[in-house]
Amino acid sequence: MKKNGSAITVGLLALFIGLILSVQISTNAGSDQGGLVPLAKLKGYEAELDKVKGEKAEALQQLIDLEKRLTAIESEKAKEDTFVSGMVNDLEKYRMFSGVVDVQGPGVLITINDPVADKYQEDYSVITNNFDLLLGLVNRLKEAGAEAISINEQRISNTTEISLAGSNININGTPTAPPYFIKAIGNPQTLDGAINLRGGIIYIMKAKYNLVVDTEIKDKILIGRYNDVIIFKYAESIPEAKN
Repeated sequence: MKKNGSAITVGLLALFIGLILSVQISTNAGSDQGGLVPLAKLKGYEAELDKVKGEKAEALQQLIDLEKRLTAIESEKAKEDTFVSGMVNDLEKYRMFSGVVDVQGPGVLITINDPVADKYQEDYSVITNNFDLLLGLVNRLKEAGAEAISINEQRISNTTEISLAGSNININGTPTAPPYFIKAIGNPQTLDGAINLRGGIIYIMKAKYNLVVDTEIKDKILIGRYNDVIIFKYAESIPEAKN
């Protein structure tokens, strides 16, 4: 009887252990499947993102086409009316200032690259991990009177953000990586002198961070438009008071 009781007890324990193992295996399997679900969702998100990017590019092209038609109409009306001509000229200045049109003119081209890395630091980027240097350079150029600036073809506007995102620097939400090509339109000598001062921003880049920096004065630089839609969520214009 004792032997039979022991056998029953062992059998029940074995059954109980088997149930626990089966539950654990099911749980683990569920966890694995759970890991696949986010991956599947990620693929879906990527497809949706690609779709949105395509729609954005199409909408932007439509916007450019409409702007060209509007410019043609404005030019035609400006020929007929001196007052309209003045308004069109002012409007073009505002467009240039906001960065929504392509511009060209004299200025400087600055190239920034990482120092030559040894085999133990091939994946390390000095300029990426010190992206605030780009912010400092942009500020110096603005202070020197730069009328338009771009970094790796990303137009710098009032809404531009320059931030670290993983192993890249995001500019206008677009991932960028070295080498960095900074274009600035303005008085070439003034811009060049402002950024190449002893103890200035480029001096610091070279002396402290060992970055490879080259500055060229150009007679003509082309800077593309800001490729996004500027939306004001909070600010609104104040209507002029009527007399």
